[in-house]
Amino acid sequence: MGEPLPGTPPSERPPEDRLDSWKEIAAYLNRDVTTVQRWEKREGMPVHRHLHDRMGSVYAFRAELDSWARSRNLRAAPENGNNVPSPNPPALPPRSAILISLTRWTFVLPLAAGAALAIGASLWFQKTEYFWRNPIADARFQPVTDFDGVEQAAAVSRDGHFVAFLSDRDGQMDVWVTQVGSGQFHNLTRGSATELVNPSVRTLGFSPDGSFVTFWVRKQNGSSGGDISIWAVPTLGGQPKPYLEGVAEFDWSHDGSRLAYHTPGPGDPLFVSDGSRRSEGRPIFTAPAGLHCHFPLWAPDTAFIYFVEGSLPDKLDIWRITPNGGTPERITSHIGRVSHPVLLDRRTLMYLASDPDGSGPWLHTMDVERRISHRLTSGLDRYTSLAASADGRRLVVTLASTKRTLWRLRIADAPTQVSAGARISLTISTGFSPRLGPNYLLYVSATATSESIWKLANGTGTELWSGLGARIFGGPAISSDGRYIAFSVRQHGKTLLYVMQADGTNARIVADSLELQGAPAWAPDGQSITSAAEDHGVPHLFRVPVDGRSPAPFVQEYSVDPAWAPDGRFVVYSGPDIGTTFSVKAVTAEAAAHSLPALTLTRGARHLTFLPGGRALVFLRGEIQHKNLWLIDLETGAERQLTNLTPDFDIRDFDISPDGHEVVLERVQEHSDVVLLDLPRP
Repeated sequence: MGEPLPGTPPSERPPEDRLDSWKEIAAYLNRDVTTVQRWEKREGMPVHRHLHDRMGSVYAFRAELDSWARSRNLRAAPENGNNVPSPNPPALPPRSAILISLTRWTFVLPLAAGAALAIGASLWFQKTEYFWRNPIADARFQPVTDFDGVEQAAAVSRDGHFVAFLSDRDGQMDVWVTQVGSGQFHNLTRGSATELVNPSVRTLGFSPDGSFVTFWVRKQNGSSGGDISIWAVPTLGGQPKPYLEGVAEFDWSHDGSRLAYHTPGPGDPLFVSDGSRRSEGRPIFTAPAGLHCHFPLWAPDTAFIYFVEGSLPDKLDIWRITPNGGTPERITSHIGRVSHPVLLDRRTLMYLASDPDGSGPWLHTMDVERRISHRLTSGLDRYTSLAASADGRRLVVTLASTKRTLWRLRIADAPTQVSAGARISLTISTGFSPRLGPNYLLYVSATATSESIWKLANGTGTELWSGLGARIFGGPAISSDGRYIAFSVRQHGKTLLYVMQADGTNARIVADSLELQGAPAWAPDGQSITSAAEDHGVPHLFRVPVDGRSPAPFVQEYSVDPAWAPDGRFVVYSGPDIGTTFSVKAVTAEAAAHSLPALTLTRGARHLTFLPGGRALVFLRGEIQHKNLWLIDLETGAERQLTNLTPDFDIRDFDISPDGHEVVLERVQEHSDVVLLDLPRP
């Protein structure tokens, strides 16, 4: 290969017959350089090299290339790379060869066209999942519970015979269990566990053999992740006892030989152990600062561990990683409220996820190889939990409906002196995110397609702003003089910061280039708004001038939900979640650290409000789903409880009147039931 053909020395060839580079050879054969180089290496195409034998210093002869091409039924290009007829065109094959070639192409061309169409159709079907079928289309639905109140966090044993759930049927939240079809329910904890509710993790489960019901628990008034553990109680009744101390969530492999779990430390470090309950090694994955890693789930073949990662509560997705660690692989792309993944088989993933507009969550499914998500359900009810038996044939879900109302009460010197709250009558059916201004109340209302801001003054409700497809997050902010309102909106895939006058006029966008997060806050001078915005996946506080100038970074560390002291000397904000808690921090107006008494709060309590004068801060303290209002003196650090609400009074948001004597509360009441889905066997 690479030598002249016998009997024809290169020096005797006419100069015009020679091609002096890979480029000329490729142009003559009407191919690219890579192809002809491959032919020279693998197919014996005659190419010669000069004495110095550099790879790129080659030449070839047209006649040799024509002969080689005919020997392989490859017709050389009749024109060169400049579209000029070649000086030495290749000799034409005999007539018989032409007839044979035409006969061959008569059969080959239809076959090739058919193959191309088949391949194209196959790719199209795969891309659109034309043959996809809803895995629960033929499922049989049957209710498990029909109690008044709340049932949540449902789990099913691996054999599908038992269902466990949390319920407040006896007053307090407890772990309950039932054998499917028996109609009998048993309270397993009977008030012995003080804090069981955490919607952000899978709180209930079963041991691999089904003999124990496991449950997440946090010690009352716990202030650090070390107070979180997994306990277990016999399925048939008995004394609860520790199961995995210092663990927040876990999942056993299908054969029960390997354990995946995460602790409540920063980033929820994910571990894998073989046989033993706890691993002494390093975690296989830890989420970045401020993010969480929840819902670990073994694949049936143990090739991967699936988990939910992101920023709570509504910037989450499902990822997977090998049991040995490495770089996680993203599976879904919702960037929403994603939770409770289960695998029906090696490829069929089901999970809960909200829509881009914030509605839901709903049931979704996906083939993990094709990565196309399908929403399975709709309607008014939300899905709050999902679990599956080991064979994927029995599912258990929690369906919930939520009612949100606003209440008003007076603040007294002691909780026992607080008057019973009075429900606020609204023009529309629902109201949330209340904010008190001088002689008026603001709140947000929702419809199926959008959200709006309303104002209640002198008993009359008035809509101030609404936007098609808009979702208002963080609640509105009222300037210190009560004349202006700022609010953040997620609309058409963007986050926008608006400012308008207190009567709803002159609404305008003051920031549209930031990925806003949390609630905005007016600076006391009214010249700017402080809001968190994501920067490389981590939220930081920014200052947004209202005169049209560009936003500027303010706080460099993780910081959300600011609240300014009335005199403008400093601003308080929330740090990242660690386990189920976060710290409250502060900086001065010049962004220097400002000293505060130590204050650690439970998830769901990020809204902070100053009392007039700025010496005291009001906040929510308690369990994840039941809190009371507290006050802290910022000079002495002394704390005082302001309310003592009943266990069924779940506060999600609040605000204090400008004079500090009245509080308005957003109350959430949830009704939910457990439903069983039996899937037909394939």
